[in-house]
Amino acid sequence: MIDSNIRIVSLIPGGTEILATLGLVDAIVGRSHECDYPPEIQNRPVCTQARLDSNASSSQIHNDVNNLLQSALSIYEIKTDVLEQLQPTHILTQDQCDVCAVSFDEVEKAVATLLKSQPQIISLQPNILEDICTDIERVGNIFGVDSVKVIENLEARIKICEQKIQGLALNELPTVTCIEWIDPLMIAANWIPELVNLAGGQSLFSVAGQPSPVLPWETLVASNPDIIVFMLCGFDLNRTRQEAQLLTQLPEWEKLHATQTGRVYITDGNSYFNRPGPRLVDSLEILAEILHPEIFEYGYKGTGWEPL
Repeated sequence: MIDSNIRIVSLIPGGTEILATLGLVDAIVGRSHECDYPPEIQNRPVCTQARLDSNASSSQIHNDVNNLLQSALSIYEIKTDVLEQLQPTHILTQDQCDVCAVSFDEVEKAVATLLKSQPQIISLQPNILEDICTDIERVGNIFGVDSVKVIENLEARIKICEQKIQGLALNELPTVTCIEWIDPLMIAANWIPELVNLAGGQSLFSVAGQPSPVLPWETLVASNPDIIVFMLCGFDLNRTRQEAQLLTQLPEWEKLHATQTGRVYITDGNSYFNRPGPRLVDSLEILAEILHPEIFEYGYKGTGWEPL
């Protein structure tokens, strides 16, 4: 039985999804402006706001982010008045990426100003796929919830993907470039190389557990990958399709092997690939469906991914 006195504010979408997977939705009293899943948490008070315009161009957003960070400002503001009203017992945040969600330091500063409650800050720091299960277990332990079945289910789904690609020869494993940002061109890293390899591909340019590298366009052209997947940070399918046009208009685009064979895809990066929570396993299944449609059919096409 979950303690009815627990009042959680989650300031990171992946953390909100972890809480939901563990059956703690009713304990969530507040959320970040980006926490939108599961749908039933959307009526909770919003405790953060962005200091930049997410509708701006890729290059403008990138410049705004850099300017804020260089000014020692967080990209997000915490609404301390809302926190004060909510009186949380716990605040879930992250210490992995200042661009992805409210920074740990900002949360500490905000909590120091709260008069009524001194909530426990739980900070997640996922860098690789294994860290997700570790985070689920840790959050479960803090709130006295058994996470074993949740983790076993996720691990079983990963194992299914691994087993289904075991018979593939090396020449059947396509080279894959996963694009996380357009201007500047950035390649998705952290857990993404693992997902690509588990889905039966060969990940190019990025290293598991490391930040996303900036890549010269010429390097991408020279590598001529078999498959290109857009998983733009914070963007849904429609916005990703729109942003991808910045690359598709370049003269070399039509000469790429992936373009000529029709193996360029867009995904809902915001819901899946950019969000380190339980749905990273959905992200693996999406990649498996994209890379090997002859083996996998999960039904994500049209919602999680589409051909470009």
